[in-house]
Amino acid sequence: MKKLFSIPLLIIGYTMIVLGIKWMIVDEPWMLDQVANEERLNMTFDKLFNNEINNTLPGYLKQIYRFFGLWVIIIGLFITSLSRISVSKDSIIRIIILFCVGVMCYSGLILVYIWIPSSPFLYLAYGMILLHLISIYGHITFEKKT
Repeated sequence: MKKLFSIPLLIIGYTMIVLGIKWMIVDEPWMLDQVANEERLNMTFDKLFNNEINNTLPGYLKQIYRFFGLWVIIIGLFITSLSRISVSKDSIIRIIILFCVGVMCYSGLILVYIWIPSSPFLYLAYGMILLHLISIYGHITFEKKT
């Protein structure tokens, strides 16, 4: 049951790390979700960047995505660090990590669903919620065994 708690959270954490790295190293990270971003903007990136006033916008977006990627990596590191079996033996730590990851997953799903429902990240959010629910089940059964 310890693994049933830890493994789904480790998958979430590693996914966050990989996504963060991707946002940090891709040359045009806003294109990773091009269709949903252009739908939200109600215009294409080509049209947006062609306006002379927006010449510096790609550099600004790259900067924002780099910081975003860094924070996503850090969140992933926290999740993976606190999900290890040796750390998660304490019930309070398990509850805190489940609460924090739950807030992240469910609020992320709501925001994606409201603002960019055509994003493939919607499916990622559903997957993370499924993993979170498995971890909750692992926590509950862990409690019953002790």
